Amino acid sequence: MEKQAKDVYNNAARLKELMTARPMTAAQHAAINRKRIRDRRMLEDAREKRSGADELF
Repeated sequence: MEKQAKDVYNNAARLKELMTARPMTAAQHAAINRKRIRDRRMLEDAREKRSGADELF
């Protein structure tokens, strides 16, 4: 639980930086979401393979 709290504070930005940043385009947002989904699926597949290997022995 401590680790989650630490990550929240490391991702902080100043208000001025947030207010003056250009908005993300739809294409950029879609690319980020596709990467996030691809990474999550890779992790899920790795977990399934690992748990499947344990069941064989």
